[in-house]
Parts: sequence; C-alpha cells; structure tokens
Amino acid sequence: MSTDLTYMQRALELARRAEAQGEVPVGALVVHEGSVVGEGWNQPIGRCDPTAHAEMLALRTAGERLRSYRLGGATLYVTLEPCPMCMTAIVHARVARVVFGAWDPRQGAAGSAFDLAHARALNHSVDAFGGVLADECGALLKGFFAARRAGGQRGS
Repeated sequence: MSTDLTYMQRALELARRAEAQGEVPVGALVVHEGSVVGEGWNQPIGRCDPTAHAEMLALRTAGERLRSYRLGGATLYVTLEPCPMCMTAIVHARVARVVFGAWDPRQGAAGSAFDLAHARALNHSVDAFGGVLADECGALLKGFFAARRAGGQRGS
C-alpha cells in the first residue's frame, strides 16, 4: 500500500500541473514492472482534444515507451475514478490494475455510475481499487470547481 501512496502522490503532482494550466485537476501515471512508463494530466482544453484526459495521455506515453498497445501487467494510478471513455481504453490496453483517488458518482466507470472494469461485453477485466488519498484528490477537485464558480466560469 505504501507504494500505491507514493504513486498516487505523483498523480496528485500531475493533477496540480493540470490545474495550473486551467484544466480540471486530474493526473495519471502508468507503472510497469516497478517503473513509471507513462504520465499524463488533463489537457483537453489546451490541446483542443476531447480525448486528452490524464489517463489517455498516460496510456499513450506508456504504449510508445513500451512499443506496444498492450500494457499487460501494468497499473494505472489516477486521482479521479476513470470515465467510460478512459476505462474502456484501459480495458482494451489490458491494464491489470487501476488505483484511483476520488470516486466519481456521476461519471465514474470503475464501479460508481458504471462498472466497465468488469463488463462482460468487454474482452478483459481490470482490478479496480478506489479511495487512495481520496480526501486530497477530492479536495483538489472541489477547490478547483469552487474557484471556477466564484469566478463566474463553469468547469467542464
């Protein structure tokens, strides 16, 4: 568990990078055989790309680094429960495990709103574990959206 905490703290650092760029503060990293092989933070606004979620960018980087679209044996750490788009990509990449911080009851696809980690219709199952540093991850998101509302802007 202490390793999970260390990696989640790194994911929080990446989430703060997203926040500094005006993006929803979500950070993610992929660990394979004890090494970080991919990192990402939310960038859909800056990249003008609706798929530029932290998880998607971390998966892309990991795939390039490992020279494979299959990431079997890897663990993805992310500060917010993955959405359906990201969880489906995680499943298709054959990621073994997802560890996340805050639960997302509206759009979470690792057991909250949906359970795509274990969907029979998909070709792989992912071990999903939530709640690691949930208070810190949730506070970062809540603070971001509170600041956006106070400034008259609505987050996406």
